[in-house]
Amino acid sequence: MEEERNHLKYRGERCLNCGHKLDNSDKYCPACGQLNSTKKLALDDFFNEFFAGIFAYDSRFRRTIKALLFSPGKISKDYIMGKRMRYANPFRFYLSASIIFFIIWGFINSFEIQPATTDFNSEEIETSQKTIDSLDIPRPQVGGREFKLDSLIKSQQAKDRETYQKVYKDWAALDSLSLIESSSNQFNIYSKYYKQTGVLSAEQALDSLHHPQSNFNHWLYKKATDWNILKNNPQIFLNYFINKLPFIIFFYLPVFAFFIWLLYLRRPFNYMEHLIFTFHVQTTFFVLYGLAILIDHIFNTNLGITIATLIFIFYLYKAMRKFYGQSHVKTIVKFMLLNIIFFTLAIIAGVVSIIASFALY
Repeated sequence: MEEERNHLKYRGERCLNCGHKLDNSDKYCPACGQLNSTKKLALDDFFNEFFAGIFAYDSRFRRTIKALLFSPGKISKDYIMGKRMRYANPFRFYLSASIIFFIIWGFINSFEIQPATTDFNSEEIETSQKTIDSLDIPRPQVGGREFKLDSLIKSQQAKDRETYQKVYKDWAALDSLSLIESSSNQFNIYSKYYKQTGVLSAEQALDSLHHPQSNFNHWLYKKATDWNILKNNPQIFLNYFINKLPFIIFFYLPVFAFFIWLLYLRRPFNYMEHLIFTFHVQTTFFVLYGLAILIDHIFNTNLGITIATLIFIFYLYKAMRKFYGQSHVKTIVKFMLLNIIFFTLAIIAGVVSIIASFALY
């Protein structure tokens, strides 16, 4: 028990952790905060410290959730004013909330994506073309020629049936092209080579194709094989990408906070204070939508998401008004601007993240 470890007879003259000189009246080390006790550890000491840590975090957790959900902007205001011990760390709390949200989302939403196919028979192609013709829609022109669905599908099928020998270029030919053209041709060759042979080993494939055993060629061949595998089973990549989303968003939010800082440049807030506000708002989003997804799943309805969206829109406005202390009109204008900025950045970040995730897959 901590009371026993605190006993005067166990108090030392120096801190066992940092070596700071102590007085017999010092219950804790003033330099590092460790308990002033020379008593040897017992099993009950471990349990006491473990549960004390849980209850201390549980107390901060409850205060954080209460302030976060029912007092928009208050927790961010308190945090930048120095009232921090009563609340959970905003960055750690965000990561916990986001991981729990994506676990709930992934558990409830099972995605079964059917791979795209171009394996249509001639009867299906003809039927589709007749359906389009019957709609009497003017056909688009491509290079002065009429565009037809059946010709597009047949052309794609012909490309899919091409062998790697037909598109093959030796290294001298590839080396004479620009980097983009060369990489594009290589990817096409490697993709068709894998489809035709099923060879996963980049070393074996490059040796067979008489291409140099460079790191870039190894990486490009792996991406060509990945592309063929994921094209037939996109759910593999989707699951991989969703698992990375909490961390992708974690690194996206500081960029968004920078734009908030620009928008409120005349206000007396530094960048870190905007960042804390951003993390608190995003954490609220995860909490609200996590609850909404659970409610929709339990009661088999879509009402939860709708209500959560309306609540979050109102919450964001109130949080901005409370935290930045501006008038209704200014808050509404900046609310709309921030939403435009957020979704624009989200689209850019999404595209970059998908490309980067595929490159690192």
